[in-house]
Amino acid sequence: MKIKTGDKVRVLTGKDKGKEGAVLQVFPGLQRVVVEGVNKMTKHLRKTGQRAGQKIEFSSPLHVSNVALVSPKSGKTGRVAYKSIEQEGKKKRIRVIRKKGVVEDIE
Repeated sequence: MKIKTGDKVRVLTGKDKGKEGAVLQVFPGLQRVVVEGVNKMTKHLRKTGQRAGQKIEFSSPLHVSNVALVSPKSGKTGRVAYKSIEQEGKKKRIRVIRKKGVVEDIE
């Protein structure tokens, strides 16, 4: 999966279209991500014994195809690609954003 925890993403579709937030959790097997402050859901808990009833609000996972990575430098979104560079004699694989021929480092 090309989106990692801590990345800033923008929602492309749905009720929260256009909102931005940081990725809190990634579920590679399900291809889903949890974005901070986006796709809020409410769960009602029944009162049991000593505990009172309550409402819990949480961010529900979104599918990876519904979010796009935001560049930390320019603030634009784009697809993510990998590029091999050589640093200090070692090959290193970095993520880059592709946008109309312009390649921009993420990390």
